[in-house]
Amino acid sequence: MKLSIERSALLKALNHVQSVVERRNTIPILSNVLLSAQGDSLKLTATDLDIEIAESASAEVERGGQTTAPANYLYDFVRKLPDGSAVKLEVNGDDPRLFISAGKSRLHLPILPAGDFPSMPSDGFETKFEIEPTELGRLIDKTRFAISTEETRYYLNGIFLHTIDSDGQKLRAVATDGHRLALADHPAPKGSVGMPGVIVPRKTINELKRLLDDAADLVEISVSPQKIRFALGDAVLTSKLIDGSFPEYARVIPKNNSKKLKIPNKAFAEAVDRVATVSAERSRSVRLALDKDKITLTVNNPDAGVATEDLAAEYSDDALEIGFNARYLLDVAQQIEGESAVFELADSGSPTLVRDEADDAAIYVLMPLRV
Repeated sequence: MKLSIERSALLKALNHVQSVVERRNTIPILSNVLLSAQGDSLKLTATDLDIEIAESASAEVERGGQTTAPANYLYDFVRKLPDGSAVKLEVNGDDPRLFISAGKSRLHLPILPAGDFPSMPSDGFETKFEIEPTELGRLIDKTRFAISTEETRYYLNGIFLHTIDSDGQKLRAVATDGHRLALADHPAPKGSVGMPGVIVPRKTINELKRLLDDAADLVEISVSPQKIRFALGDAVLTSKLIDGSFPEYARVIPKNNSKKLKIPNKAFAEAVDRVATVSAERSRSVRLALDKDKITLTVNNPDAGVATEDLAAEYSDDALEIGFNARYLLDVAQQIEGESAVFELADSGSPTLVRDEADDAAIYVLMPLRV
């Protein structure tokens, strides 16, 4: 294999694929990136056996071929090269090394046989549809903060992606950790109706978001009961799905919360952040005291003191005191695009629904804390 490639093209592809590679691997080949040179392109592939990312970049291929090299060392070396460098990659005969050169910089890396590199089957995808990268990014951003990190409840360790019939067909993303829930809808793209409901793992979601940040064209999504694939321009991400049943989330979304609080979102988030300064890290609880056109935020920490702040708000129902995790309040506030957030409450022990005035296709549910 022998080729020359522009540093920025190689770095972009390496940046996308190498993030899948685990730093500590008991299987040596999984620490490597597969390099496949053919025609006028270099294809780079990395996998952790659950996720596979492949991306192609334009290259001047003098001699085609395949090899694998340590992903992290290759990425770090290319990243530190000067902008505009022409990077040459070469493997010769029986030499068990990849020779990399750019200007006066040279690096030899050990290689492993390309034939040992595991590949993820690309068949069995029954559902295929396309979606704008900004819309897919929105579904992810509105929900991923609520993904559970508790490994014992593995079926909550991702985003539940499915279609529903509610005032028309919609593609819906839902995430919950049992303490909060985030839901976002988008009109169902052509071909998505009837897709199996799938749980896309947290790591896959994070890798997909990195790819979406650089995506310009439509994203093609292919779904099977076991796998999901995202094709974005020159990059393809394939992932196993979480094998489990997502809970019946609709049952925890309150339907008849009659007390409504409308509050300036930016001012509320800043106030929560200030009073949470003295909160105990474990609970991070903030008490909200709602009264006519006013809300009082209080954090009481016997070891650190008491913080209180009053805030003007639109509220005309009976007085109510309710507590929430400050971090959860701030996470939701970050997703609110409008000037105001609308809280729909029942009582101090029941779930609260939060809406965004500027986006009625996303809702959030927060479980209260005892304070």
